[in-house]
Amino acid sequence: MPKKIFFTPGPSALYFTVEEHLKKALKEQVLEVNHRSAQAEGYFKEASDNLKQLMNLPEGYHVFFLSSATEIWERLIQNCIIEKSFHLCYGAFSNRFYDFAIKHGVAAEKAEAPFGSIPADYEIPQDTELISMALNETSAGVTFPAEDIYKIRESHPEALIAIDGVSAFPAIDLDFSKVDSAYFSVQKCFGLPAGLGVWIVNDRCLEKANRKLAAGHSIGAYQALPNLVKNAKKHQPTYTFNVLNVYLLARVTADMLEKGIDVIRRETNYKGLLLQHTIATHPQLSHFVEDSRLRSKTVVVARTEGPSEAWIEALSSKGFVVGNGYGPHKGKQIRIASFPTHSKEQIELLADIITGITL
Repeated sequence: MPKKIFFTPGPSALYFTVEEHLKKALKEQVLEVNHRSAQAEGYFKEASDNLKQLMNLPEGYHVFFLSSATEIWERLIQNCIIEKSFHLCYGAFSNRFYDFAIKHGVAAEKAEAPFGSIPADYEIPQDTELISMALNETSAGVTFPAEDIYKIRESHPEALIAIDGVSAFPAIDLDFSKVDSAYFSVQKCFGLPAGLGVWIVNDRCLEKANRKLAAGHSIGAYQALPNLVKNAKKHQPTYTFNVLNVYLLARVTADMLEKGIDVIRRETNYKGLLLQHTIATHPQLSHFVEDSRLRSKTVVVARTEGPSEAWIEALSSKGFVVGNGYGPHKGKQIRIASFPTHSKEQIELLADIITGITL
């Protein structure tokens, strides 16, 4: 059976070099080494250093490896919020972080917008400790403009800003000096198997965790920020971590650095615009995100005239696997990932196939 190409928004297609890296991992017995061995420490250091370079992280920013972005929500709440947080919610995942905060007893507030748009005319309380938003809301195909994040930074310099970059990094640029924490899972833009989350924090987050602890509050146990920082200085995790996925992340980020982040981002822009044009010109498809400024370049979402399952089946029969709508939009939309592993030629071919489909 011919291999299908996965344009699903996560897990998605493996980065095109992963197969060779997996073969080398087996040869080097990566799956068998102790997680505190010098060999594993080397993978930790290489992956961390590569990410810092790839994403242009300033001095004073730390990189940790956890189980998932979902876990990182809880670590952010435990370490960086004592009383109040504010969440910009415009999809399933940005809303879910807010729900986590409420369940942890935080006095969380939110500004909410329907799927397909972002909140407008909201006011963030000046005593808010942490402000969160998704740079790219995977469930809805909405990008929160970086310029808007920078304006929030200017108006709330004391608050910590935490960014969900799950389907954005490294394809979408962000000035990390304007934010305090960011996080992602590797099964989307980095084209790796699920099961690894990356948490980026600066020293302001660490200071907040230490203040919270000194005030008599719990900040968790083995995944508390001071403990994560202490271990990361030795290029070690705080637990038996996913050595294989960190190894693969080290290899793939090295491949991305060799290709060049500017090239990756130019290609992302081209591929996203091509898919958006394909949707706009098809008589049976329409853009779900009406404001072109907010349309994602990495997860493009289209309304379908009839049930989306027909589109998904038609594309699958030709070897292309796309995603369904999320939550209440399942059966009404298709979601198409355009991540760094998806070549321009693959996206062009997919666009041609979509153009030729009539249901």
